[in-house]
Amino acid sequence: MQYEPVQYEDTVTIETPEGVDLSVTLAGLGSRFVAGVIDTLIQTGIMFTFFFALGIAGGTAEEAGLGGAGALTVALGALLVFVIVFGYPVLFETLNGGRTPGKSAIGIRVVQTGGRPVRFGASSVRNLVRIVDTLPFAYAIGMIAILVSPKNQRLGDMAAGTLVVRDRKPEPSGAQWVQTMAPVATGVVDSWDVASIREEEVATVRSFLARRWDLTPSARVHLANELAARLRPKVAGADPGLPPEEFLEKLAAAKSMRS
Repeated sequence: MQYEPVQYEDTVTIETPEGVDLSVTLAGLGSRFVAGVIDTLIQTGIMFTFFFALGIAGGTAEEAGLGGAGALTVALGALLVFVIVFGYPVLFETLNGGRTPGKSAIGIRVVQTGGRPVRFGASSVRNLVRIVDTLPFAYAIGMIAILVSPKNQRLGDMAAGTLVVRDRKPEPSGAQWVQTMAPVATGVVDSWDVASIREEEVATVRSFLARRWDLTPSARVHLANELAARLRPKVAGADPGLPPEEFLEKLAAAKSMRS
C-alpha cells in the first residue's frame, strides 16, 4: 500500500470584504531565513560598491586640500547604510508585489492581512520595527516571534498588519481571469434572469470588481471562483462556459440594466 506524503504547512484563513474566506499558506522560518540571507548579500554588495566609490571620492577631496572631507565621507556613509538597509526592502515590497529579490527567489511575498498587496506605509512600519526584531543578536526576537505566533509573524508584521505567504501561481485553466474586458453589450445579458440575486450579493460582486486590481493574483482568482460558484446557479440563461470573472462582470451589468 502506498501512502501520500503528509504536507506540513501553516495556513491561515483571511476574511475578505467580499465575505469570502481565503486560505493562504504562510511562509515558514526556514524560507524567510534563506530569503533574508539572499537580500543581505545583495545589500552588502550594494554597500560595498558605494563605500568603495565614497572612499575614492574622499581620498581625492583630501588630496585636493578640502577641509572636512573625512567627516563628510563618514556622514554620507552612515546615510547610505540607512537608505540601503531600510529603503531596499520597502522599495521592492511596495513596487514588486511584496517581493524583495530574496523573497522572489524563494517564492514568498508580503501581503496585508486582508489579502491585499502591501502598501508603502505598512512596509515602512514592518521594516522599521525590524530593528527590534534583530535584538539582542542574530534576529533572536524576530525568530522567536515567528515560531510562537499563530500567523508566523515577527513583531514588524504584527505592528504593520502584514503576513509573509507562499507565492503560488494561479492555475492555467478556467481559473484564469480576463485582464481587460470590453464593455458588456446590452444584448449579451438581456436573456439572463437575475431576479434571484439579492442586492447585498450584487454589492459584493461590485466590491470585488472594484478592488480586484489591488489583490494578489492567487487571491483574485480564488475570490472570482468562489463568488461565481456561489452565484452562477441563481442566474438562468447564463453561459456555463463563461470564465468566473467575466461572468461576474456580466452579472453586475445585468443587475445595473434592470435597476
